[in-house]
Amino acid sequence: MEYVQIGDVSIEVFRKPIKNIHLRVYPPDGSIQISAPEKMKLDSIRLFAITKSEWIKKKQQELKTFSRQSAREYVSGENHYFRGNRYRLRVIYQHTDPHIELQGTQFINLYVRREATIERRAEILKDWYRADLNETLENLIPKWEEILDVTVDHWKIQHMKTLWGSCNVKRRGILFNLELAKKPFHCIEYIVVHELAHLIVQNHGERFTALLDANLPNWRRTKEQLDSFIV
Repeated sequence: MEYVQIGDVSIEVFRKPIKNIHLRVYPPDGSIQISAPEKMKLDSIRLFAITKSEWIKKKQQELKTFSRQSAREYVSGENHYFRGNRYRLRVIYQHTDPHIELQGTQFINLYVRREATIERRAEILKDWYRADLNETLENLIPKWEEILDVTVDHWKIQHMKTLWGSCNVKRRGILFNLELAKKPFHCIEYIVVHELAHLIVQNHGERFTALLDANLPNWRRTKEQLDSFIV
């Protein structure tokens, strides 16, 4: 793996069969990655990164702010997102099996025993997110397999720090980020199409973007919304 160093900032470099260089700052920790053409000199990549240094600092500061906003203790009054909407968490103590219920469009009711730890409350909420996302994907994946004329052998939901999804072309498997459960339906659908499209085109070149354009004309706007969504 290649890296360029800008002061105390280390930037990971990925060589790809692309024409233009791209820089991204990923949540939650502000890690930086550059996708560069395969033959581009490392000095040129570093110079490009230097020209973006102010933007990088600004973006990392935004992510730190978002991270502070999203610190969770799983107590009543916290804001939590589900399917793109913001809900207020209400912790309700009872001596039955823990579970979660939506109350209208305002509240996520978390039913737990009084002695339930923060970690246990987080686990219950994550299991609920996982079950809902799983159901959404079970409907979306077959739909887009048919449209794109591809088949995925297996898929899995897991927490990922920097990616919304990942496709292993050789194994024909896809990983989906658990955080997608908090996002609007059209954002989840975009990730499904994006990852399935990699079974046809492995890179992010012109053929890949043309494939997305043909099937999801608004995918660029959706991607921007997804990457800027606060949780």
